Amino acid sequence: MRRRVLAGLAVLAVFTAVAGLIAYLTRDGHRVAQPSAPSATGSATATASAVPSPSASEPAGKGSVAEPPKTTDPVVFGKAFAKALWSYDTRTLSQPQQLAGLKAWMTSEKKYADWSSVSAQLPTKDLWKQLRTNGQYATARISEGHIPTAFTAALNENPGAITTAYVYAVTVTGTQSIAWDGGGAGAESRSITLAVQCRPHERCALSGIAPSVSP
Repeated sequence: MRRRVLAGLAVLAVFTAVAGLIAYLTRDGHRVAQPSAPSATGSATATASAVPSPSASEPAGKGSVAEPPKTTDPVVFGKAFAKALWSYDTRTLSQPQQLAGLKAWMTSEKKYADWSSVSAQLPTKDLWKQLRTNGQYATARISEGHIPTAFTAALNENPGAITTAYVYAVTVTGTQSIAWDGGGAGAESRSITLAVQCRPHERCALSGIAPSVSP
């Protein structure tokens, strides 16, 4: 299997001996689906109007981002993080505040933390202001989470590969529902593959987000 390593994706160092996982934990052709202006996806209905110009000031921010769970189970952690990532309320938090809340989920081990893969998931600061002017917010429902087959197969071939940093791949699926002022609403299915660090006898933390989803 072809090995493609992008400089700056620190979490890849964990998987240098796990070829099956490296293939998709790369950023070649990285395209991130970001929360956007009100829209409908699939069978959801929506009544969207043009997004207003950005507001002049940042919101004070009275809401909060969910806190990381106290768990040693990478799947439990992954499902909780996906829900936090796919849930937001531009009416109560600014984009920097949302980012700060998500950063609290990251591992403190800089060698294994790829924060840029997480921050890229959010709208830009200016777009966030536009969405706030329109009163947009989102909630998430998680359907399931699992360790991808490719990751399990790679570890079966090299069980010792995980013991340096204890970073696991976790794929999570769910539904994100979006609503905005005027009664507009929409919903779409979401899937994501996360790199979750769970050292023995320690709480799990996030290492990063893969650019593509592994089944």
